[in-house]
Amino acid sequence: METLNSLGDGFAIAFTLQNLWLALLGCFLGTLMGALPGLGPANGVAILIPIAFSLGLGPTPSLILLTSVYYGAMYGGRISSILLNIPGDEPAMMTCLDGYPMAQQGKAGEALSLSGIASFVGAFFATWGLVLLAPQLVKIALLFGPAEYFVLFTLAFATLGGISSTNQAKSAFAAAFGLAIAMIGSDSQTGSQRFTFGEIHLFDGIDFLIAIVGLFALSEVFIFLEKHRGGSVGHSGDMKIGRLLPKLSVLKRCVPTMGRASIIGFISGVLPGAGASLGSFLSYSLEKQIVDRDGKTFGKGDPRGVVAPEVGNNAASGGALVPMLALGVPGSGTTAVLLAVLLQLNITPGPLLFQNNPDVVWGLIAALFIANFMLLALNIPLVGLFTRVLLVPTRILMPVVAMVSFVGIYSITGSTFDVMLMVGFGLLGWVLRKLDVPLVPIILGILLGNEMEVNLRRAMTISDGDWGILVGSPLVLILWAIAITGFLLPVFLSRRVRKNMDAARPSEEIAAGD
Repeated sequence: METLNSLGDGFAIAFTLQNLWLALLGCFLGTLMGALPGLGPANGVAILIPIAFSLGLGPTPSLILLTSVYYGAMYGGRISSILLNIPGDEPAMMTCLDGYPMAQQGKAGEALSLSGIASFVGAFFATWGLVLLAPQLVKIALLFGPAEYFVLFTLAFATLGGISSTNQAKSAFAAAFGLAIAMIGSDSQTGSQRFTFGEIHLFDGIDFLIAIVGLFALSEVFIFLEKHRGGSVGHSGDMKIGRLLPKLSVLKRCVPTMGRASIIGFISGVLPGAGASLGSFLSYSLEKQIVDRDGKTFGKGDPRGVVAPEVGNNAASGGALVPMLALGVPGSGTTAVLLAVLLQLNITPGPLLFQNNPDVVWGLIAALFIANFMLLALNIPLVGLFTRVLLVPTRILMPVVAMVSFVGIYSITGSTFDVMLMVGFGLLGWVLRKLDVPLVPIILGILLGNEMEVNLRRAMTISDGDWGILVGSPLVLILWAIAITGFLLPVFLSRRVRKNMDAARPSEEIAAGD
């Protein structure tokens, strides 16, 4: 009952004219960014962070805008998957398998509407899961001491590669690199300068917003220009949209699929490092095993093959907010970016967030419900408009992204050094992405590095220098076991999972061409 009362207070905060407009704007921009292949939710949120801060928005309005972009980008990722057979981001890859064949059969409108409804169901279920699960997780987290938090941060790094990671060694390198960047600046305990090389601009360390915008937004500009070289994103104008609303009989067939995929996706999101990609893949694979073991309909335009991955990846997106808000540990790349926003606003995610800033957390959760309904209302009637974004020339789109990044960072810091540092991170991000080194562990290292160091020092002080405190309680041992399992399991499973995810696409393209 207390939870429902808190949620009611959150709706009172969210139902202000400013917050409603911000939610609508975030949903619209997020869907547009999600529709563009390669951008995805993490890049979409990173691009708009400077705008949120340069507008001088408070904590709750800023989070409402950026989480609406997050949900909107997860919706929008399906558009290029269905119309072009090009996933907007990795979680949308499974949507190509049946979405594109439906579009080739003249059912693009039905596929887009079905995916929009599926996204709504998955996100709605996940938001309720966030309401019910996060406060319970907070009660457990209040038992944490410095040693438990240090091991929890270690768990976050160990599991961040996820099941879909191709190389855990590269993930470990990226995490270590991020931790090294976090060490730059003044030592919080002694006040001595570390790795600043006498540069006064580095005495306070490197602002993680500069790193995030550079690594995500600017590197995306370089990658995008390299791939497309001035052309448009796609040619969706040649695809017939056809009927928009699916038949009622089709929706009824998809209801059980939505229920199963919601549960699988949410669980995948709550697990640190698993994320939307695994939620999408597992939802599709399970549904295929249940309703189409012989492979007669899936991969050939079965509506349930569109619904399952869309419900799964959107439920996982909402589930990833649970560990981020309750424990201060991001469950996905996008929630790592959102964690940076909270820290920049001087709000510390974790167990005390629900006590110290209930207006922020419950206002945010209420806004997620509102944004979800807004997205459903936007995505079906405006399908034609959102598909036109695929025709935007990169010579127009990418300079806008770069301009937002430069103007936004300069308006926040007022320092040309920080702008040049952002460009340096952009070039670094471009090189690392060419080498297939993940960027999210770097961001997580920058975000959590100082807290990890502080908790380790506190644990050592409490134990009088005895390292046994890091394995001295049942809770710590459980966290170590999860961390080790989370790091080693992808080594054995990732190749198999990725092989299954990729194997369906060639066969699907062959089937589509027949």
